[in-house]
Amino acid sequence: MGNSAGRSDFEWVYTDQPHTQRRKEMLAKYPAIKALMRPDPNLKWAVLGLVLAQLLACWLVRDLAWRWLLFWAYAFGGCVNHSLTLAIHDISHNTAFGTGYASRNRWFAIFANLPVGVPYAASFKKYHVDHHRYLGGDGLDVDVPTRLEGWLFCTPARKLLWLALQPFLYSLRPLCVHPKAITRMEVLNTLVQLAVDLAIFTLWGIKPVAYLLASSLLGLGLHPISGHFVAEHYMFTKGHETYSYYGPLNWITFNVGYHMEHHDFPSIPGCNLPLVRKIAPEYYDHLPQHHSWVKVLWDFVFEDTLGPYSRVKRVCKLAQGGL
Repeated sequence: MGNSAGRSDFEWVYTDQPHTQRRKEMLAKYPAIKALMRPDPNLKWAVLGLVLAQLLACWLVRDLAWRWLLFWAYAFGGCVNHSLTLAIHDISHNTAFGTGYASRNRWFAIFANLPVGVPYAASFKKYHVDHHRYLGGDGLDVDVPTRLEGWLFCTPARKLLWLALQPFLYSLRPLCVHPKAITRMEVLNTLVQLAVDLAIFTLWGIKPVAYLLASSLLGLGLHPISGHFVAEHYMFTKGHETYSYYGPLNWITFNVGYHMEHHDFPSIPGCNLPLVRKIAPEYYDHLPQHHSWVKVLWDFVFEDTLGPYSRVKRVCKLAQGGL
């Protein structure tokens, strides 16, 4: 458990991210893909069901023993809250109500945020646009680990700890890599979240609040669904920086596994991403792909060639305008 990971730096490249050119080629060849760029009519109902499920769970755990509360937070709440963070991811691309209703999408993301326990949605939106525009961009893409993470989490035991700490690292990394001014929506997100947390505490006590927070920390940490954090962009095959996963966990994660497709067409909702692959299979079927997020986590921990340094990085020029 003490061997150091093999990499001592990121994989630096001097080319633009591949998705922009792929998008142009595919739209020219398959203009029908544009028809997939429409809101997901079922997304709002799926989110409503998940939020109500967690509110019901809050009521059910109010008198539960702590050991069982933590068990259900991992086994059930972790799945639901992780799914909600991925709904927030989809909503950040305006897929709930369409690009013409940006404000509705922002507020709906805050609603989806409620069971997570901490304000997240507005800040995620602010930084996620840079992840797409500057994929792997040095000092711009906060999805890429810091040099400190690469240097410190370099043995199997430490990489296991790194996976468990993902909720904290994803929250703190933007403040170190690319700090931005606090926005009005972030303030509103925080006020709404604190008000709901206080209401739940007033109604049912501390255990439901602890359940929601534990669901987020455990579900976004060392959890099978968290394999997507590593699977999406960590370099398992040299020369490839984005990977898809087509397995059954897509059913509860809004098709986030279709990640190559997502980066090719960020404005297409998760429900339509399988259709992109169906329309243009020659652009996807030959690419490296993952078949199990659990295996991704296992390989990440125990393969010496994999670690936080296993990311493609590039120097990007700041663009003008929106995504």
